[in-house]
Formats: sequence, structure tokens, C-alpha cells
Amino acid sequence: MTIAQPLRALLLGLTVLSVAGVSACSSKVKLREPAKLKDIESPRLKLASAWTHSIGAGANGRPSGLRPLLEADALYAANVDGEVYALDPVSGKELWRAKTKARVISGPSVVGDLVLVGTLDAEVIALKRADGSPRWRGAASSEVLAPPAGDGEVVVVRSIDGRAYGLSVADGKRLWSFDRTEPNLTLRGLSAPLVDGNRVLLGMDNGRLVAVRLNDGQPIWEQPVSTPSGRTELERLTDIDAALVPTQDGVLVASYGGDVSLIEPGDGESRWRRAIKSHAGVAIGAGNAYVSDADGIVWGLDLASGAAAWKNDSLQYRRLSPPAFFAGHVVVADFEGYVHFLDPKDGSLVARTRAGSDPVLAPPVASEDRLYLQSVDGRLSALTAKPR
Repeated sequence: MTIAQPLRALLLGLTVLSVAGVSACSSKVKLREPAKLKDIESPRLKLASAWTHSIGAGANGRPSGLRPLLEADALYAANVDGEVYALDPVSGKELWRAKTKARVISGPSVVGDLVLVGTLDAEVIALKRADGSPRWRGAASSEVLAPPAGDGEVVVVRSIDGRAYGLSVADGKRLWSFDRTEPNLTLRGLSAPLVDGNRVLLGMDNGRLVAVRLNDGQPIWEQPVSTPSGRTELERLTDIDAALVPTQDGVLVASYGGDVSLIEPGDGESRWRRAIKSHAGVAIGAGNAYVSDADGIVWGLDLASGAAAWKNDSLQYRRLSPPAFFAGHVVVADFEGYVHFLDPKDGSLVARTRAGSDPVLAPPVASEDRLYLQSVDGRLSALTAKPR
């Protein structure tokens, strides 16, 4: 075990406290209470449950890289007990279920005809997309906390010790590795690799975005998204844990160090930066970028310039999920399973429903007519929305 690993475990508790809004004040610990929800007068949307499906223990209450994945052929999901599911997105009916007998902690991802998951025990497991039967298992150096990614002949894997690996799509054998020194103290989380043509973009825990070649892992460029500031190591956290979001003009990157930036993937230059601290993530829609920040404030930013269009602070300290854009609205879920719909023009709350009573921390996934949410206890829900 490296020095950083026990510190990561320690910081898991610190992160939960931080997100809940706990701060020390002299000899007392003063709680920042989650905002109380207010009734929404005249909701604009009629929200309904299309189906729910249990996927076992889910993440078993721990922060993870598990999230639902919508593809043309199925909705994929997994749990920490090693079960991987392919579901019919319309009905929620199981198409297949695979039992890997592994401690799965990230994914699923789809690369070609493979469904991929990462494990707590430094493995990447590849299953046949058609029926979930096993294909291969590949090795990393530590817990594979980020969902794998890939294209063509290479699967890209990130492990919690800061390393990235390129594995063969054919058999899982290691093709290359990439390593950067990580800070001693980091949040528990990793952003997934983003494949962009012949490049792979990696958001690092040192606040830097790195581009490496897909075929051999050689570095192309590095760009600091956020730099450490403050006196304590906790104040100097700069992790890039949120998913990297591609747009027509670049890649949106959110960091816990206090910056959201639109980066040009060709050379790493920043088109704009906005001082917002986020470990949850970013979504796009209707010409804006939407951010859930570390305090539970939801921001609407102009996608072209990064200028703030609006912010909504009525959900402060409610441990918000990454945002999604669905049915023409911004959607975030919270630590009590509530799902909030915001107007993309001004950020006002226009509708609310509940997808169970447990936290929804994974990114919601939207299709044209359904929103899919996965709670930490393994409840997978599909919601529909219609104008009232």
C-alpha cells in the first residue's frame, strides 16, 4: 500500500463531511444543514416512474465509479458484488446478467463488442456485449476506480494510484503504461479517460489535464486546470474527479481546486475558465453548461464564454449528483433521492420527484423520453417527464 492510499481512505470520511458542509469553529463543530426543500407551486412537468429494477447492493453505500450506461442495444449497470446487467431501456426487463464473482467498483463501459468493469482488486473484466459471457481479465496496479474507456484496439484503464494503462481489446494484455506523481492527499474518485481520436485525455488528482497517445501512451501535452492554494493540504486539493465532457468547441473540465474550464483538446489551451469548485461534474444543453458545485449550488454558464447566466443556491449542502439535461430541463438528484428539475433559462426549480430514499450520486443518464438514475443502494429507476 502506498502512502497516498491510506490518506485516500482517510479523506473519504473527510470528503463526506465536507460535502455535507461540516466546518470547525473554535472548540465547536458547526453543521451546515442541508437546505430544506420548499414546495414548488404549479410544477411545470408531470413526472412519473416508468419502471424500477434492483441491481443488488449497488455500491453498498461507498463512493464508486459505478453508473448506468445507455447504449443503443441496452442499459448497462453493475454492482459491487460483481453482477453486471444488460436491461431493456424501455421496460427495464433483464436481457442478461453476468456474475463475475469480483468486487466491481467502476463501470460498466462499452468498447466495441465488450462490456468492461473495474474492480477493487486491480482488475479489468471484459464481457461479451451480446450475452455477458466472459472474454478476459486484465491487470492494473491498484483499485480501478474510474470506468474504463477505449476505441479500436485499446482499452484505457485508470487506477487509484495515479497510473493509466492501455490494454489490448483482444486479450487484455498490457500495451503501455503512463504514470504521474500524485499528491499525498486526494479525494476518493477518478474521472474516466476520454478518448478523442488518437488521443486520450486524463484528468489527474494534481489538477492537471493530460493528453497521451492512444496507441502507445506517450504524452502529448499537459495543462494545469487548477493549481494548489491555501495553507493546509485539505485546502490545496485540486482533484479532477468529474467526467470530462466533450463539446463542439472543446472539452469541459471541472476540478475540486476551484476551476471549470473549456479546454481545446488539440493543444490543451484554455478557451475560458470559471472559478467554481466541483467534484460532481458538468452537463451541457440549450447552449449552456451546468455545474453542481461542492456546496450544492447549481450554476448555468454560457458555453461559449463561461460567463455565469444564473445560479441556484436553494439546494445547498444536499450532496448533489452531477447534472443532466433531460426533457429541456437541468436535472440533479440529491442525498435523499429527490430529483430536481430546473429551468435552463434562469435556474428556477420547476418540478421535483423522488427516486427512492437513498443518495443518488452517479450521473443521471438521459434518453429522448426517459431519465435513468442509480442510487447507492442499487435501485435503478427510469422516469418520464411531460409538460403539464
